[in-house]
Amino acid sequence: MTAMTELKKRLRPGQVYRRKDLARWSNAVDRHLRLLLDEGKLEKVGAGLYMAPRKTRFGLASAKPEKLVATFLGDNRFLMVSPNAYNSLGLGTTQLYNEPVVYNRKRHGHFKLDGRPYDFRMRAFVPSRLTEEFLLVDLLHNLDRLPEDRTAVLPKALKRAHSMDRVKLARAVKDFGSSRAARLLEPVLAEDTTTTA
Repeated sequence: MTAMTELKKRLRPGQVYRRKDLARWSNAVDRHLRLLLDEGKLEKVGAGLYMAPRKTRFGLASAKPEKLVATFLGDNRFLMVSPNAYNSLGLGTTQLYNEPVVYNRKRHGHFKLDGRPYDFRMRAFVPSRLTEEFLLVDLLHNLDRLPEDRTAVLPKALKRAHSMDRVKLARAVKDFGSSRAARLLEPVLAEDTTTTA
C-alpha cells in the first residue's frame, strides 16, 4: 500500500485536519496535500487547515464551526459566542453580527476559517457554557464595541442584573469580568450583601 493510499484511508468526511496531523501518515505531506486538493479529496479551509469534504443531497457541506475552531486551536477549551446572543437578554439590542467571538486560551486576532470571519480573544479563564450572567458581563465589557446606543443599553443592563442570581453573577464577574464590568456591577452585587447582612 502506498503512503498516498494510506493517507486517503485516514480521511473522514467532514473532519478538519491540521497539516501536522496529516504529516503523521505521509512521507511527502506537501506533495500529497497538493494531489488531494487537486482530486477534491481535501479542501483548504484556513492557513494549515484542511477539510475532507462531506457530501449531502444538497451538495458539499461546510465544516462545522466547532470542528474548525477546535482544530485551528488544537484545543477544545473554548467558548464560541455570537454577539447576537446579547439580544436574548431583553435589553433592546437588535443588531445582527456575522463574526462569532471565540474565547480561548491560545490565539488572539481576526482569522478567516472556511471563508468565514472569527474574532479570537484570549482569556485566562474560559467558561464551559454560555449563561445569561456571562452574557451580561461580556456585554458590559464590550459595550463600546457595539453599535448600540450605550446610554440606552447600560441602564437596562444594570436593571437586568438585579433580577439575576447574584452568586452566579458574582462568579461570572470574578472568573471572567473585566475591571470595567466589575466596576459597573459593583453596586448591584454590594446591594445584595448589605440587604442580607
